[in-house]
Amino acid sequence: MQLKTLVAAVSPRQIIGPVDRVVESIAYDSRRVQRNGLFVALRGEKSDGHQFIEQAVEKGAAVVVTEQEVQSPRATCVVVENTRTALADLAAVFYERPARRLKLAAVTGTNGKTTTTFLLKHICEKAGLPCGLLGTVRYEIGDRVLPAVRTTPESLDVQELLAQMVNAGCKAAAMEVSSHAIAQDRVRGLEWDVAVFTNLTQDHLDFHGTMEKYFEAKAELFTGLAEQKSKTNATAVINLDDRHGAQLVDRLEKKTPVVTYGVGARADFRASSYHAEFAGTSYQLDARGKSYLVRIPLIGRFNVANSMAALAAASSMGINLREAILSLGRSPQVPGRLEAVPAKRQFQVFVDYAHTDDALLNVLKTLRELSPKRLIVVFGCGGDRDKQKRPLMARVADQNADYSIITSDNPRKEDPDAIIADAERGFRSDRYEKVTDRAKAIARAIELAQPRDIVLIAGKGHEAYQEFSDHTVPFDDIQVARQALENHPLEFGS
Repeated sequence: MQLKTLVAAVSPRQIIGPVDRVVESIAYDSRRVQRNGLFVALRGEKSDGHQFIEQAVEKGAAVVVTEQEVQSPRATCVVVENTRTALADLAAVFYERPARRLKLAAVTGTNGKTTTTFLLKHICEKAGLPCGLLGTVRYEIGDRVLPAVRTTPESLDVQELLAQMVNAGCKAAAMEVSSHAIAQDRVRGLEWDVAVFTNLTQDHLDFHGTMEKYFEAKAELFTGLAEQKSKTNATAVINLDDRHGAQLVDRLEKKTPVVTYGVGARADFRASSYHAEFAGTSYQLDARGKSYLVRIPLIGRFNVANSMAALAAASSMGINLREAILSLGRSPQVPGRLEAVPAKRQFQVFVDYAHTDDALLNVLKTLRELSPKRLIVVFGCGGDRDKQKRPLMARVADQNADYSIITSDNPRKEDPDAIIADAERGFRSDRYEKVTDRAKAIARAIELAQPRDIVLIAGKGHEAYQEFSDHTVPFDDIQVARQALENHPLEFGS
């Protein structure tokens, strides 16, 4: 693509060098620069891309986009106010705005993003609308499945992945959109057909600082819907049971079409007559002036909310609601979201990604509704993350489980025992123990399990690794639980 075309998208303060160049690729990592490429120097939390400009030029960068003047005899320097916003704008132009050729759905919120996007993708596919997926667990592009690097990739990667979806024949895409991604302009320039708000509970305060700033980051996704140029009928789908959701509805009043969901009488999509069992959940849905029986092979009240969000989003995208409801009955298990570990035992073992106090509370309440004799939970808290939630998670475990084992999650650069000590402050009872080694903690929980008990292994869900200060090791809660079950083959009498 001609540099002149790209430059027009970023309103540069200054251009040093020729603009009659052809740009064949874009990169923000100097190690991935190709000949005749354009390198964007991003300022990150841990490093500054401006320090790697010379390395990028050595690798063949013909253009560098920076926030400060750089003199280079081999590369044109384009100086901009903010390289992060420039990267998003350049990527959109370079990949010819693929979002405009897709029905694009954003799902944001503290909890429920992954399940909602999985369900929405499933509904779209069954409705004959090939759908891509970008989220925490993985990226899906046509028949290809890629491991997820982060919930919402960098803006350049988002545009490239969406372009690949278009090339693969996708007509729609469902994306998890994190608050970090919104704050860092990773989804800048994307235009949505529908945006979903699931809920907001304490998380990521290490990044945002306060709940107010966390909410404002989420809200930005929705307030921007009214400013879209090509998709002018975008719909906001909002959880009215969440107080932040109700606040968001008031903020969007008359500016953007809003569809609400919840259990309250005012919700546009309203659930009632909830019933849960090991095989799944059923409920009555009142929406669009009609009543429906909804059955999903997922457990829990929170999955009622997630399924309503997916149904409301699909309906807003033009999919027949009755057909969408029928397709939900055959929806797949979402990896690491209240996922049952196969075990020929008289007790049940589940793995879930719950890593906030609210998510843990929801999962424990759901499992309590299945009437276990005892509910045993294994949980930990991530290192280098919001420390305030550690005792809050412990308080939830103390109040809602019969016995708890505190262990390591992803300690990262923190001392695992120090993290456990932080969490331990939330306990008021003595119905817990500490086992730092996560594999041993899981084995201990399964050793303790008796007939009709339920064991919940919380925190890591689908993750297949464990992060320490100087290394990362393979670690899969489901595989570790399976091994622990094999090592404790004792069958109890009835």
